[in-house]
Amino acid sequence: MRSPSLIAVAGPPGTGKTTWITEQLQNIACPTFYFSPGLGPISVDLARINYTFPAVQIITGDRGNSWLTNVPPEAVVYCELGFHLDLNSAQFGPLPYRRVGVLPPSLKDSEWHGWADEIITGNDLSPTNPESLPNLWRSPLTGIVFDPPSLEMILTELTGGAYGELQRLKGIFEMPDGRAFYIDFVQGLTGIEYTELPLEPWLEGRPQRFSGIELAGWNLNQKLIADTLLEGCLADEILTHYQQQYKNFNPLEEAISG
Repeated sequence: MRSPSLIAVAGPPGTGKTTWITEQLQNIACPTFYFSPGLGPISVDLARINYTFPAVQIITGDRGNSWLTNVPPEAVVYCELGFHLDLNSAQFGPLPYRRVGVLPPSLKDSEWHGWADEIITGNDLSPTNPESLPNLWRSPLTGIVFDPPSLEMILTELTGGAYGELQRLKGIFEMPDGRAFYIDFVQGLTGIEYTELPLEPWLEGRPQRFSGIELAGWNLNQKLIADTLLEGCLADEILTHYQQQYKNFNPLEEAISG
């Protein structure tokens, strides 16, 4: 009996595992699933893929491999393994799967090299703490809408080391004009990437769709980070004012009158 095509993707943080997977999802022609064990409900990656590729079925929670019994044989399953997971743990049970390592070209020998069937060249990272894995910190931001200048200042401080040494930042942030952005930073690469997500503008109260932040680094002051993020949140009355402005704005009328 034919089995689904199972593809496990692993590598250090920031090398581009999720990016490689999203490239494969651009033109899907069969039932496709995305699974990343150990993430739990606070997952920027799960939400980003769900928002960007609504046809992809997201597998949430730590279900072991029992959910695979309901996957059609013609399906493709992408399993993203976080750097904190044991590569030898059985994610697919006895089923065969392809192992893809997304690795920086400067990394010549690692556990990922011995594990992978195929090596994909990812971002060329030179971590300042190569001997120790970074710590992870995640926080939901659902319902929080940011003042853009305040968010830019917070991100500049975070990536500049004001709250500890940051290796990776990824997050989904809501703006007062109703748009949501995926924001990505990797230590050693240039700048902070902002990508608007293909979602309907949320202009009625606080957004009830998932947003959140995920950080990987060393000696991160988690409480100060959380307090600073809350300080950048728009109060209810200011948010209502902004939303009313954007709802009343008609670009066509503005162009004609201008």
